[in-house]
Amino acid sequence: MMTETKYYKVADHVYGVQTAEEDFALMQNYEPFRCDKDTTLFILKVEDGERIDYTEELRQEEEGQEIFCGKTADGKSVFEFRWQYETAGWLVCPDDYHEGRLIMTGKWRKLAIDNALMVLYALATAPHQTVLFHAAVVSHEEKAYMFLGKSGTGKSTHARLWLKHIEGTALVNDDNPVVRIQHDTAIIYGSPWSGKTPCYRNVSYPLGGIVLLSQAPYNKIRRLKGIEAYASLVPSISGKRWDQQVADGLHQTENTLAMTTPVWYLECLPDEEAAKVCQEAVER
Repeated sequence: MMTETKYYKVADHVYGVQTAEEDFALMQNYEPFRCDKDTTLFILKVEDGERIDYTEELRQEEEGQEIFCGKTADGKSVFEFRWQYETAGWLVCPDDYHEGRLIMTGKWRKLAIDNALMVLYALATAPHQTVLFHAAVVSHEEKAYMFLGKSGTGKSTHARLWLKHIEGTALVNDDNPVVRIQHDTAIIYGSPWSGKTPCYRNVSYPLGGIVLLSQAPYNKIRRLKGIEAYASLVPSISGKRWDQQVADGLHQTENTLAMTTPVWYLECLPDEEAAKVCQEAVER
């Protein structure tokens, strides 16, 4: 099968994907991020193949998707992606995460490619003051505001409330934005990954505030500082924290974010007042 390599830039990090033209046809969400060939942070090479044997270290599951993390006999990192209990593929990469091989089974190809690129991107960028969040983000008056919380908390709902009730609001990303610290300033970027709501915008904004959401029978917001602010960020950031290099990079970025970007805790209803209470606090 003939392959080619295309290049993409997300949060000013360039990476390459080497695969068949048929796979690129599935990757329309990456087109806004296409760029010319440049120095790459990593290359993902996609191929069909047989099962990869590995020793499992950790697994996670969310909404029918499972990711198994482990090591091969020769010490390479492995990530197995499953959808509805069927394997879509195995990502195999060395410890510097500058290259990855995605071995696919032939089923769920787009899911395998998206997951492999998200994982490889999060790991390769961790030492570069860059983190991939599980969050919803809106922009308003030249700044962006990010909403965090456990699955089902209402991140997307709260973003929609801003879109509906606060004039001039736009959706930046609904599930997987990227935050990068540049000159001690947090900049948030759209990405090719956006969960259930398609929103693949190649845009960036200064991060004006971070809001941790919690459902409640009232609307109340308060500022978090110090260790509270730091702790509120950690569960929403993707990364292999048992890898020392990755963990150190994540900690540095989380610490800078907690010190330089306002972090809030919003207990709220899914209503217009919640959006207005939030906006008034974060833009004050």
